[in-house]
Amino acid sequence: MRYPNTVIAEFLSRPNRFIARVRMGDTQHTVHVKNTGRCRELLVPGRQVVLARGGGEKRKTEYDLIAVDKPGLGWVNIDSQAPNTVAREWLGTLAPDLLRPEYTFGDSRLDFYMEKGGERYLIEVKGCTLEIDGQGYFPDAPTVRGAKHLRELNRAFGQGYTCAVLFVIQMNGITAVHPNRTTDPAFAAAWAEAEAAGVRIIPLPCTVTEDTLTAADNGTAARALLGE
Repeated sequence: MRYPNTVIAEFLSRPNRFIARVRMGDTQHTVHVKNTGRCRELLVPGRQVVLARGGGEKRKTEYDLIAVDKPGLGWVNIDSQAPNTVAREWLGTLAPDLLRPEYTFGDSRLDFYMEKGGERYLIEVKGCTLEIDGQGYFPDAPTVRGAKHLRELNRAFGQGYTCAVLFVIQMNGITAVHPNRTTDPAFAAAWAEAEAAGVRIIPLPCTVTEDTLTAADNGTAARALLGE
């Protein structure tokens, strides 16, 4: 995916989880942060950030903050809406017989339902933005909803679906994602239970630039999802 109309700015502060203060040239601006997670290791005063001009006349802010330059890692995309877009683009390359977003199963709305080769797939997409010592971790903040989705996938697997959690890694050079037990032990426990039951945990590496986020699968993720 590509963002139109991007600019570079300097991050100053984050008054709350929805907005940030940035400096562009000699002026300061309030911008929308497209991620309600903590992002504490990313949104550090003085770092370069990427802003994309938002649409809509009723917006209170002109720009969205979509990426941060992390020393030693480069650009990290923090747009929480981007992983689903990238996942849909990537799943389309697998030539599915049917691909349907926002599929209701039980009490949850899962990100994708897919049919291919007679198999029925339920796929939940998560974005990974937390890097520690060259490894990806999820989540960066407690997520009750995330654990619920894992339990739903566990149940769906028992009903004959092929189930997977697809972690779109919004950073360059990171190929593995681990549960963040310290931040959310309940999610980590749900992850372990789902994986043991047969739910496929699939990291999807990406290439990140100032204005793009693109799946960079060498075939490993596709084989893991399709069971090849």
